[in-house]
Amino acid sequence: MRMDDLSLAELENRCQQGGLRVTANLREILEALITRPDHPDVDSLHERLWARGRRVSLATVYRNLGHLVAAGVVAEQHFGPGKARYEVATPHDHLIDISTGKIIEFCEPRLNALEEKIAAQMGYRVVRRRLELYAVPLDERS
Repeated sequence: MRMDDLSLAELENRCQQGGLRVTANLREILEALITRPDHPDVDSLHERLWARGRRVSLATVYRNLGHLVAAGVVAEQHFGPGKARYEVATPHDHLIDISTGKIIEFCEPRLNALEEKIAAQMGYRVVRRRLELYAVPLDERS
């Protein structure tokens, strides 16, 4: 399932399944993450909430993100040095343009199948995966 296929109701359901109570603040954080899926850090997310008229403290944003990450609804990402970034947890990978810092999400089912095949050949089952490709545009000579 791609992130743009998710509805707020589906995310609220995931929260409830993860044992979270869906508060107004938590709902606002989820809305902010799905309306602009750009991997914000905590400060950017806090600013976004304030711009939407939601007066929540930075501590509240940190606390709610911690609960969402622990429940598996939101993923915390670290793309190199710097602040942690957050996104709705969906099966996908990332290509990071190292010249601009742009983060591009992609989903390639053949990669998933290959990873599962390799793990099975070695006597394992994949329970979690993460792939980040750090790249430069083809027209950029480095």
